[in-house]
Amino acid sequence: MTQRFDISQSDPQAYQAMLGLETYIHKCSLKPQLLHLLKVRASQINGCAFCIDIHTKESRADGESEQRLYALSAWAETPFFTPAERAALTLAEVVTHISEQAVPDAVYSEVCQHFSESEIMQILMTIVTINSWNRLAIAAQILPGSYTVPAAA
Repeated sequence: MTQRFDISQSDPQAYQAMLGLETYIHKCSLKPQLLHLLKVRASQINGCAFCIDIHTKESRADGESEQRLYALSAWAETPFFTPAERAALTLAEVVTHISEQAVPDAVYSEVCQHFSESEIMQILMTIVTINSWNRLAIAAQILPGSYTVPAAA
């Protein structure tokens, strides 16, 4: 597979708009560990190898365990995730598969038990943004493997 185009160079203004969403996510009140889980899980569902590579590396750099990362594709079958993480992961899966069904009331109710309305919006923005990155990376055929986590400032 060969990369089709560089998403950062093809239309820098569009790329900057996407980075604006990413900046918002990085500044939100949610824990980075949860953000990484959401990004990796949506990327797994979408089959985005490039984003899986990035977000598993970032997740490990932020202290995530190998065990939880390895189990993430089958998270519902493991005891490794908190009830709040489970609610957020369920929402990530439903929203990523939104064309199959709307978000069920039971899923939304469960998320509401663990997160404020503002936090739910932050979770949704994370899911929406990673789904957009996934689609860009897959369409451009960006190859995984070259990403390194930037050194802490």
